[in-house]
Amino acid sequence: MKGSEAERYAEEFLLHRNLILLHRNYRCRFGEIDLIMREGVTLVFIEVRLRANPFFGGAAASITSSKRRKLLRTARYYLASLKTEPPCRFDAVLLSACNEHKIEWIKNAFGE
Repeated sequence: MKGSEAERYAEEFLLHRNLILLHRNYRCRFGEIDLIMREGVTLVFIEVRLRANPFFGGAAASITSSKRRKLLRTARYYLASLKTEPPCRFDAVLLSACNEHKIEWIKNAFGE
């Protein structure tokens, strides 16, 4: 499984849980957000992580403080383009290349 496949798999997983896709691979000068979705009135910024080898801490450990800062700045940039700021959160969808059917969805994985 590649990163783009993991993102598509995560997207399908979340669509089946009634989230609505707004943007895929949103990019700006600060970074990229894999998926931007909506759950009810909440805007959800989603980081998809795939780890081929669990020996280095797994997918969750790969979301470093530097990566979180980039995601926060990118999300702020996105929010600045909206007329009103909705409630929002950061989720993580974690996948393992060793088991493509195992997926972990962490709501409110991090924030400010």
